[in-house]
Amino acid sequence: MIGFLKNVTRELKKVTWPKGKELTSYTITVISTVLFMALFFFLVDLGVSQVIEIFFE
Repeated sequence: MIGFLKNVTRELKKVTWPKGKELTSYTITVISTVLFMALFFFLVDLGVSQVIEIFFE
């Protein structure tokens, strides 16, 4: 167990964490992608609902 924790510590020292500007860029990218996907699936759901309503009403 101690050997494992030493290896984890050694590996974490190799990690390069994003700087502030990179982190902001990544955050904006993720949020905009999530919003785009939410809007896309909302519109697809709305369209499918309308088609089902037309055929099965």
